[in-house]
Amino acid sequence: MSPSQERHAASKPSPPLALDDITIVDHALLKRAVSAMALGNAMEWFDFGVYSYIAVVLGRVFFPSSSPSAQLIATFGTFAAAFVVRPIGGMVFGPLGDRIGRQRVLAMTMIMMAAGTFCIGLIPGYDSIGILAPALLLVARLVQGFSTGGEYGGAATFIAEFSTDARRGFFGSFLEVGTLAGYILGAGTVALLTSMLSHDALHAWGWRVPFMIAGPLGLVGLYIRMKLEETPAFRKEAEAREADERTRPKQSFTGLLAQQFKPMLQCVGLVLIFNVTDYMALSYLPSFLSATLHFDETHGLFLVLLVMVLMIPMTIFAGHLSDVIGRKPVMLCGCIGLFALSIPALLLVRTGAMLPVFAGLLMLGVLLSTFTGVMPSSLPALFPTRIRYGALAIGFNVSVSLFGGTTPLVTAWLVDRTGNLMMPAYYLMAASVIGIVSVLALRETARKPLLGSGPCVATRAEALALAGTKLKVVHTGKGKGEVTLKKKRA
Repeated sequence: MSPSQERHAASKPSPPLALDDITIVDHALLKRAVSAMALGNAMEWFDFGVYSYIAVVLGRVFFPSSSPSAQLIATFGTFAAAFVVRPIGGMVFGPLGDRIGRQRVLAMTMIMMAAGTFCIGLIPGYDSIGILAPALLLVARLVQGFSTGGEYGGAATFIAEFSTDARRGFFGSFLEVGTLAGYILGAGTVALLTSMLSHDALHAWGWRVPFMIAGPLGLVGLYIRMKLEETPAFRKEAEAREADERTRPKQSFTGLLAQQFKPMLQCVGLVLIFNVTDYMALSYLPSFLSATLHFDETHGLFLVLLVMVLMIPMTIFAGHLSDVIGRKPVMLCGCIGLFALSIPALLLVRTGAMLPVFAGLLMLGVLLSTFTGVMPSSLPALFPTRIRYGALAIGFNVSVSLFGGTTPLVTAWLVDRTGNLMMPAYYLMAASVIGIVSVLALRETARKPLLGSGPCVATRAEALALAGTKLKVVHTGKGKGEVTLKKKRA
């Protein structure tokens, strides 16, 4: 069955369940899967936080210039290079994950991310090796960006395929908890080093410390991921594909992807509102506070970190709420709220007083939580199992590169060109309109099986209720993992 036929079939009344289509998820294995995926996302954003907040030091170490502004631009230019290769990474790792398995590819992306970040900490400065220093920094950033292209789509797919239908939103939200935790840890590490070390020590060796932390973190993450089993959905799909390819011509990834035009557009739209809000609230506004409003930089960083700490429970709650009332209502509330409250939030930020600034940032953080809590379960549900990793990796990274990663740059340019300090609010409002259209076009996926997969439940009792027959439980997968239900023999 082609992906478009699978989607069409999903809209029809379901036929009676085949017993071996029902999967009972092993809770211990699910928790390990969620932890391993969240750790990878945390590593990505740990690097993001470190690089952003230590950019001034990196500029002085790697880029010779009498102009601090030129050094900073060169540093962020190297940082932005990673966004250019992210879609390429998605195009390589995504289809590979659909072909050889999610677990193997996610182990590759983990070790590549860790190696790229660790190597930054080992590169000699410009004073030691000249132009080779910024060249090596660029290579390391390209390795990071390439591997990151396969990370988020694969991690979201892995958690979604391991989770039960009833709690996919809750478990998926922990992927974004990893994002927040990584950013908090990265920014906090830089703040700690800056406060503890002298100016000379920070420039001589202190800046290397946070990058070298990625080495042992990566080894731990790799060990955890290598111990994981492949997702039940992928294993069943691989068996069905192998049987299908014996009798029918093999379908190319490009041919399958061409059938996903509508869900790809929906994916780009959802990722746009998600990432524009994310990069605006957590990346651009701290710089806007210090550079444009002359708000104390340390106080601004503290407020943003506090908002991110508060977003962790809000993200988990949003994921849980989406399991109860649906994905669409939660995301729609976020989009409408963003349209209505972006101007009030920015007006509070523009006061430059501590409490109003915090209130404005927190308002945006609450709205962002409706996306961080729900997107990891909503995006994988757009695509069928056969092409889920590849389609999601490509759609996600194209949208991030075009719209998310460019948000700080475009917003800063608009403010500079127009002189209008409300431009960030207008930008968010425009993104929210695209978000509303994208959410309204979605089909509701809460508490439903993923496209191309059978139901996933947490207990034998749930499986019995679904199948409506007496069953016995047969364990598969090295004595652990998922449990397939088969009809009991008389």
